[in-house]
Amino acid sequence: MATLKLNFRIDRETNSIIVEKEFAAPLDVVWSAWTLPETLDKWWAPKPWKATTKLMKLRDGGKWFYVMESPEGEQHYSLVEYKEVIPEQRIEGVDAFCDENGNINEELPKSYWKVEFEPEGAHTMVTIKTKYEKTEDLDVVLNMGFQEGFTAGLLQLDELFKT
Repeated sequence: MATLKLNFRIDRETNSIIVEKEFAAPLDVVWSAWTLPETLDKWWAPKPWKATTKLMKLRDGGKWFYVMESPEGEQHYSLVEYKEVIPEQRIEGVDAFCDENGNINEELPKSYWKVEFEPEGAHTMVTIKTKYEKTEDLDVVLNMGFQEGFTAGLLQLDELFKT
């Protein structure tokens, strides 16, 4: 079996992270894994952490409010405000750290996400572009372990598709 594509690139000129990930699943299955809380919660947080969706309204102007929790009980909340959702094509929004009530933490960087889905036969290519306001914001997120954590989550999704 061929290795599935996974490219993680940091573009400091645009303060962006670009990830290309190929999944061995058709478009509708991959779309569901990114948009249904019961599936998204199974892979979004890198193990041994777990993700729990508190609220998801997947639509233009909607929100996704979730928490990632460590085995020791440490919690990190995030709020995504969807700007544009085009089923089985694209999700765009702003992701921010927040508290347990959804109040944005202005001391941590926000990121603008654009996730694009492209069918490739029985596989699906997902391109994730994450942009930050300034290089310092990009560095904060990278120093928090974003590359390692997000890559682990994407590989967990690969495993989920195998079952």
